[in-house]
Amino acid sequence: MKDIEELLHQQPFAQGLEGAVVALVAGCARNAVFQPGDYLLREGAAADCFYLIRHGTVALETFVPGRGAVAFLTVKAGEILGADWLVPPYRSSFDARAVELTRAIAFDGKCLRGKCEADHHVGYEMMKRFIPPLVQRLRMARLQSLET
Repeated sequence: MKDIEELLHQQPFAQGLEGAVVALVAGCARNAVFQPGDYLLREGAAADCFYLIRHGTVALETFVPGRGAVAFLTVKAGEILGADWLVPPYRSSFDARAVELTRAIAFDGKCLRGKCEADHHVGYEMMKRFIPPLVQRLRMARLQSLET
């Protein structure tokens, strides 16, 4: 079985990260497996972790009165899920539900925040990995809103 550090090195998230930073970040991580229908995140719940999806698909959903849960984005292998661990009050902004068997690396947000505060180089490296996908998702949302 591969250890977390080795699995992390295989992810696009870790490309360009120094080995020491990968080792430090891996100290906050664990392997996670979700069956179809399992929730990784729940809207309003404590955002105490984020995920790197290794295999599978996760639907991001929000509740719409009169319609129920509505999926607005899917996250697939190689992508990051969850950024609310970065921003107080550290609460999830949406539900995230596994659509199929999903394997992920789960990171303890509190552990990683502590390491980012203690070493701002690590914090900067994390921001460089979180900001681009967030900006891309905002661009996609903007284009979607123009279509409606």
